[in-house]
Amino acid sequence: MARAHSRKSLVALGSFGFVAALSLSGCEKRAAGPPEAAPVAAAPAAPSPVERGKYLVTILGCNDCHRPYHMGPNGIPEPDMTKMLSGHPEGLKMPPAPKLPEGPWLWVGAATNTAFAGPWGVTYSINLTPDQNTGIGIWTEDMFVRAIKSGKHMGTSRMIQPPMPWPWYNKMTDENLKSIYAYLRTIPAWRTGSRITRSLSRRSRGEVSLRDHGAAALPKRRIRQPSLAKPAGGTAGRCF
Repeated sequence: MARAHSRKSLVALGSFGFVAALSLSGCEKRAAGPPEAAPVAAAPAAPSPVERGKYLVTILGCNDCHRPYHMGPNGIPEPDMTKMLSGHPEGLKMPPAPKLPEGPWLWVGAATNTAFAGPWGVTYSINLTPDQNTGIGIWTEDMFVRAIKSGKHMGTSRMIQPPMPWPWYNKMTDENLKSIYAYLRTIPAWRTGSRITRSLSRRSRGEVSLRDHGAAALPKRRIRQPSLAKPAGGTAGRCF
């Protein structure tokens, strides 16, 4: 009888100890508080205007027309990135544009993809590098933004000619256009015979004068005058 009572007492004490241990364990867990949240990764730094501009110039395909193609080793035209954004090659004098027969074909392009002919006449891609005489080195940020927004050369003069897709590009925000301008100021200057520098004949002869290129907005300086063949029955100009 006494032994049975002792066994019951031991069982009771053991149960009490087990419950007490569980209770203490629970208290310790409650006292520790909720688990710490995982550290949040820092947001990546916003790109600089120049970095943003480089990205935009790349995805918008500016080099497709403002940088000449040349024949690659496999017989396939490929971009000549040594002349990045330098426009139509100065040494390439174009013959008169071919006449297309009646039909769905409407315009033609040079093998360099820097000269184009269509119902509007003949246009040449310009030098977008910061060269002071033959590029856009004298353009201000405001000129550049207004040119794309308005579709007018330097934002004030003649209309920008095909195939420059300014009606699509003018949907960009001012901030993005300023970023593109900032990037274009950082690329190597390339001196070429940009069509902004060509003093052509009067409109009465079907050509465009230097004044039509916004010459009134240019500072007085000696400007190189590259040769430019007059297209038959159209105007000679630039697509930007």
